[in-house]
Amino acid sequence: MKSQKLISLALTMFFSVLSFGQEITITGTVIDDTNLPLAGVSIIVKETQKGTQTDFNGKYSIPVKKGDHLTFAYIGYNSQTIKVGSSNVINVKMVSAANSLDEVVVVGYATQKKKDFTGSVMQVRSEAVERYSRSNAQQALQGKVAGVAVSANQVYASPSIMIRGISTTNGNNSPLYIIDGVPYENEPKLDPKNIKSVDVLKDASSSTIYGNRASNGVVMITTQNGDFKGMTEKELRTKLDAININPSPTPNQEDYENFVENQFETPKSAPLSTFSIDVDNASYTNIRRFINNGQAVPKDAVRIEEMMNFFKYSYPQPTDKHPFSINTEYSDCPWNPKHQLLKIGLQGKNIPTESLPASNLVFLIDVSGSMNSANKLPLLKQSLKILVNELRKEDKVAIVVYAGAAGLVLPPTTGDQKQTIIDALDKLNAGGSTAGGAGIDLAYKTALGHFIKGGNNRVILATDGDFNVGSSSNKDMESLIEEKRKSGVFLTCLGYGMGNYKDSKMEILANKGNGNYAYIDNIQEANRFLGKEFKGSMFAIAKDVKIQIEFNPKHVQSYRLIGYENRKLRPEDFKNDAIDAGELGSGHTVTALYEIIPTGIESTYSLPDLKYTNTTNVANYNNELATIKFRYKKPDGENSIEMIQTINDKTIALKAASEDFKFTTAVAWFGLKLRDSKLVSDKDTQSILALAKKGISKDVDGYKAELVRLVETVQ
Repeated sequence: MKSQKLISLALTMFFSVLSFGQEITITGTVIDDTNLPLAGVSIIVKETQKGTQTDFNGKYSIPVKKGDHLTFAYIGYNSQTIKVGSSNVINVKMVSAANSLDEVVVVGYATQKKKDFTGSVMQVRSEAVERYSRSNAQQALQGKVAGVAVSANQVYASPSIMIRGISTTNGNNSPLYIIDGVPYENEPKLDPKNIKSVDVLKDASSSTIYGNRASNGVVMITTQNGDFKGMTEKELRTKLDAININPSPTPNQEDYENFVENQFETPKSAPLSTFSIDVDNASYTNIRRFINNGQAVPKDAVRIEEMMNFFKYSYPQPTDKHPFSINTEYSDCPWNPKHQLLKIGLQGKNIPTESLPASNLVFLIDVSGSMNSANKLPLLKQSLKILVNELRKEDKVAIVVYAGAAGLVLPPTTGDQKQTIIDALDKLNAGGSTAGGAGIDLAYKTALGHFIKGGNNRVILATDGDFNVGSSSNKDMESLIEEKRKSGVFLTCLGYGMGNYKDSKMEILANKGNGNYAYIDNIQEANRFLGKEFKGSMFAIAKDVKIQIEFNPKHVQSYRLIGYENRKLRPEDFKNDAIDAGELGSGHTVTALYEIIPTGIESTYSLPDLKYTNTTNVANYNNELATIKFRYKKPDGENSIEMIQTINDKTIALKAASEDFKFTTAVAWFGLKLRDSKLVSDKDTQSILALAKKGISKDVDGYKAELVRLVETVQ
């Protein structure tokens, strides 16, 4: 009995020590002494360089080990150090501190030393504002002004700053704003390029200088040219209030490629529909970000194929020599009741981890000034650490960074040297311009210098896409990446950030560079794409996968492809092996939908009959709806392989269709609603919700339930 107790005690101690070293993710919210969230709070794992920042809502997420100590720091507040225990949630309340800063501040139009009259003041000069005036005004001021939280107001058409004092001043009222010496009691919206300095007073001395209106503190703003100097309060109010009207519903510097949704075509005049597969899902996570932030979704940010392909479906594994299975389903179209929908689903072969080829990865990381934001470089570094944890001894990683110039900060390092790789990531800081072209050149040169024949050779580009030095136009970047594609090195693009996010450049790079593209809006998405779906995201089992479908005019009056607008190919491109197409990863699924107007149906969207079309042979294929062809290359191959399958003209009622059919149709329907499609007669939210809910029983990770919540949010 005594020996059993000793064994039990030893096992308990062993597992306690084992769990002590395991990494967990701590999340939480940081608030100030008025119980409102603090953005830009620095959170560092003590005695390491690992850290993050709180977002605009005061929330943070950081991987740590039990027993680590987290230090929370923010200018104007007392730092706090908290030990990580058994809980995965640590919420912190910061307490204001009276700092002894000795600096010159402007009081009205007199100059005094801060220590002479007040115990709580801070100043940001024009250099800090100008550095971020085009890309991220928030970072110019966030965390640097004790007493106010400053955020970039991204719903206006021009760069601006909203200075919010409520959350960091005493009581529940706003501070008094003094703009070029003129009092203003509302929250001003100003062009950051026109701000010379921002000064903050927060103690009783501010009331002495400016009276009772300043009892909650004073925010003093000096413009570059003194634009408002000498105005009366009424004149200032009239001028500033005029700036705040007619806001644009979309973020001011985000860039999306314009496209027109696919129209109906008739098989008599357009017998072939040809397109490249698309496994990207960046559009869905970007849309999710907009909706969760309470912003309108830009029409061109909605790519329906990427919404559908974010989700996994229950397609069977391939059973023959080909790397993917082909699955079709034909049922009713819920948004146009007279129409039908054809679903085409591909399921990539799931390769066991031990059978995966060795990886030669190059992290190409944007460390320019535009990345200096909590949801950019800090999130990027934490994301790539998730990927590092998936690496094996036979894998290797190099790190290339670019800002004003490009440089190699970590030579190829084996996957078992995880701490060395993580340490290199932790040392990265943002600043400078964005020499994207130079970075791509160096990354591919590094990958080719350590090329693994038959291996997984890949550049992983992580950026907000804001290339602005050297080759920066979309056409320049397209030409550059098409040239690099010939090297045999694949490309994965990871997008971060908001406000100046360049989706159009990211998509071009992924489309033209034998690659894929994801938008990382939070650490959970990083864990999904780089952790749970690591094999599908990083290991191609087929490249240049093309689909060509020929519809039978006996059964199909008109058809249109839902989504894939920027993936369409010419009919002659199908057999041309020089034409690039999409890549399929291990375990990946790809779904496409065609909306079909059956022959003999009168529809608003029907096309006129043609007089001279030859339909002599149609009678020989009475039972066929369509013939579908696929072409693909092996990851290291140059010659394509063709697969052919016929689809019978056999439809089933929507209520009898599979859950996968119902859910992917609901996702497409939601996308058509967001795009305000002119080819959809029914955009009722409740109908979309009802259909989506019929397809979410197999939802282990909760992603489908999340889609339902997003649909509920958009009315």
